[in-house]
Amino acid sequence: MKISVLTTTFNSARTLRRTLDSFCSQDWPDREMLVLDGASSDETQEIARAYRSENIFLFSERDAGMYDALNKGFRLFTGDAAGVLNSDDAYADTAVLSKIAEALEEADLTHGHLDFLDDSGRTVRKWRAEERPHKGFRTGWMPAHPTFYVRRKVIETIGPFDTSLQTAADYDWMLRAIETQDFKLKRIDSVLINMAVGGRSTRSVAAHIHHNLESLSARRRWLGTGPVDLALLMKPARKIRQFAARTPAKSA
Repeated sequence: MKISVLTTTFNSARTLRRTLDSFCSQDWPDREMLVLDGASSDETQEIARAYRSENIFLFSERDAGMYDALNKGFRLFTGDAAGVLNSDDAYADTAVLSKIAEALEEADLTHGHLDFLDDSGRTVRKWRAEERPHKGFRTGWMPAHPTFYVRRKVIETIGPFDTSLQTAADYDWMLRAIETQDFKLKRIDSVLINMAVGGRSTRSVAAHIHHNLESLSARRRWLGTGPVDLALLMKPARKIRQFAARTPAKSA
């Protein structure tokens, strides 16, 4: 199984090497990474080009944001399965893509655990993937998108990200893939991604509110929920128990 990893960048020189090194360290041999760059003006493109021998391919042109770039990746990837690795995130260990490939041998969709790390390397929040409950997204449940990998047929069936959504297009896409189709979902019981804090939907209270309102609009559209639904309350509540005791930063 060939796994394609989609990485969007824009002036990501400060963090990109860590992400690329994480990809290169994976023990799964049949893989590719598409660096989908929005015409960066820093050293992002030069850094990506330096890794070309590692099945890493750079595509750089102006785009309309992250979700527009990912849609381009959907058109370009050549693998049997695909997922996203953000340009400031990293795989938790060298066997992550192997675990994903194993899960996708018996399922169409897979997801796993995720740790949020601050700039010093401390774990400040732990997302622990849960089995999909009855009614799934209606109860506030969702996978962590950076851990979400799917077979090619899922992308061909679901289509592109909805670029009219500013922060919840990934939520909308996963909802469509899980709730509107009969694809088989498998949970991986291990940490797959170390994610940097401060993403578009988590950087402020206002961003949280906007993300939750866009998520509500997705549920109303695809699940037929009302103006206010259970998930509007339960989705934030589920995150409360993800905040764990902080762990000491690793020594250099």
